[in-house]
Amino acid sequence: MDTDTQKLATRFTDTVNRAPGVKLWLLRPLLTLLATGAPVTIDRLARQAGRTVQEIREALADMPDTEYDTAGRIIGNGLTHNPTPHRYEADGRTLYAWCAMDTLVFPAVIGHTAQVTSPCRATGEPVRLTVTPDGPTDVEPATAVVSVVTPDAPASVRAAFCNQVHFFAGADAAKDWLTEHPEAEVLPVADAYDVGRPLIEQIRSCGARTDC
Repeated sequence: MDTDTQKLATRFTDTVNRAPGVKLWLLRPLLTLLATGAPVTIDRLARQAGRTVQEIREALADMPDTEYDTAGRIIGNGLTHNPTPHRYEADGRTLYAWCAMDTLVFPAVIGHTAQVTSPCRATGEPVRLTVTPDGPTDVEPATAVVSVVTPDAPASVRAAFCNQVHFFAGADAAKDWLTEHPEAEVLPVADAYDVGRPLIEQIRSCGARTDC
């Protein structure tokens, strides 16, 4: 990882950690359960996370972006059962992600391989790739890039970050979007994964009783 990518990775990790309602200790157990394709009850999440039901309820109260079904079960937080442009297929199930970076980070967090398909934000051309726990492979087109933002004071992970993190077929395709979003930059897919790597390590190091 070169110096510029390292600096961006640090800013990216800091941005996620500053965002309201981010509970990294809860993310891995929640993603693991969402990846099964079934709605997640609070009781089941508490068992998976090694926490009490009350602790889970308090944590979820601080996570306003979380998606629920009509029965009050969790169906989305980063990884979601609700369709988005970012299609995420793993273990024979079709899921979706909130943003391009999610599709790069979650396979390493969950420990599986995902087939990702997402339209170029500018042209609609499909961007396809395989993402393993060790990173992305088989990126088509090979020129694909990912937009990354690191807002100073994110009010919401989804609004301030996820909604601005897209795949583009190439750097040229992203030019007009970057003109409208001067705070952003684009990176090759492999470099975008490197930006997310410190966050992956942080999430995976969170134990059941660690409020990280």
